[in-house]
Amino acid sequence: MTKRILSGMQPTGVGLHLGNYLGALKPWVDTQQGAENFYCIVDLHAITVPQDPKELHQATLELAAAYIASGLDTNKSAIFVQSSVPAHAELGWMLNCHTPMGWLKRMTQFKDKAGKNAESIGTGLLTYPTLMAADILLYHATHVPVGEDQKQHVELTRDIAISFNQKYGNVFTVPEPVIPKIAARVKSLRDGTKKMSKSDPSDASRINLSDSEDTIRNKIRGAKTDTGVMPSASEGCEGRPEVENLVEIFAVLAGVSSAAVLDQFAGQQFSPFKNALADLLVDKIVPIGNRMTELLGDRGELLNILGQGRDKAAAIADKTLSDAKKAMGFVAIP
Repeated sequence: MTKRILSGMQPTGVGLHLGNYLGALKPWVDTQQGAENFYCIVDLHAITVPQDPKELHQATLELAAAYIASGLDTNKSAIFVQSSVPAHAELGWMLNCHTPMGWLKRMTQFKDKAGKNAESIGTGLLTYPTLMAADILLYHATHVPVGEDQKQHVELTRDIAISFNQKYGNVFTVPEPVIPKIAARVKSLRDGTKKMSKSDPSDASRINLSDSEDTIRNKIRGAKTDTGVMPSASEGCEGRPEVENLVEIFAVLAGVSSAAVLDQFAGQQFSPFKNALADLLVDKIVPIGNRMTELLGDRGELLNILGQGRDKAAAIADKTLSDAKKAMGFVAIP
């Protein structure tokens, strides 16, 4: 069977940052050769919590622009907005009715986000995983790149697919989760024990894809390290999370091992290393921000790309939905 990849991100909050790029976008770009790729902006998932309509609209376009600017090739990858393919919502409902409540209540993310407010939050937060299952199963995805926090949802998708196939026939492909190695290791520039996050109130904690050259250099210059010098081996990073984080970022951006980075800067003060890291970031990130600005300045081109992606996605999703409805006994009206 042809390798088929499906993944997506939510259009919420402030713009994307370096952690999103290294943890998701760059791995997507690096692996798009040799597979059928479907990358969606999952706006239906975003509304599991309240969203300002204008902000959601703008964030959706910005995320689409970031996908393209980061290097996703529209000749190799279908880029589309989830809500523009109605099959997602329809299959999501069908899977809601098939999935036991107990399976959903066991989801760690629901328990973490709901907390003491489980009786007052929107139902969508509970049924989020069945919509995610629909996203994946509609395209017969064989591989699903996700962060560690979403792995449980892909495992649930596998359970849903297997139980559906056992009850109704072989309709869905059972997918495999793919966890990018770097995804969980991109940390805050201000606290190496915390994940880099767009929800952090301090903008200095992250490198945004929209940051200018001067902003990037200032943030790296002010990034937290310690009073020591650059270690010569990985053992020297133990107990120094901020140093380890910056070394890892450098290694991934440069396409070398962490050991090679440490060997290059061993025993030096942090200034030369930070200057070199800032150069790397400016070289990799500033062009992405510039391309995003171009795309957002030409909404016609951006919407045309999303329309083409929608059409390619819908052609497959609609066929899978039809197969699932037939298996469940729905009447097809000619």
